[in-house]
Amino acid sequence: MFKYILERAGDINWMGISALITFFAIFVISAIAILRRKPEYIHKMSRMPLEDGSQSIYPTSEIANRHEK
Repeated sequence: MFKYILERAGDINWMGISALITFFAIFVISAIAILRRKPEYIHKMSRMPLEDGSQSIYPTSEIANRHEK
């Protein structure tokens, strides 16, 4: 049964080639995006998990206003 299905499918190499091209394109685009970042930004992001979290992007009053009362 599967033999007949595969015979009628024809040449399916285009699926593998399109997957490879898609992967390569996404890899190249992401590599370019990463390499264009400034070194200061990369250093800041690399240190972020090690910081104690005392710095917040929101003021404390804004956080308090978002909570339910």
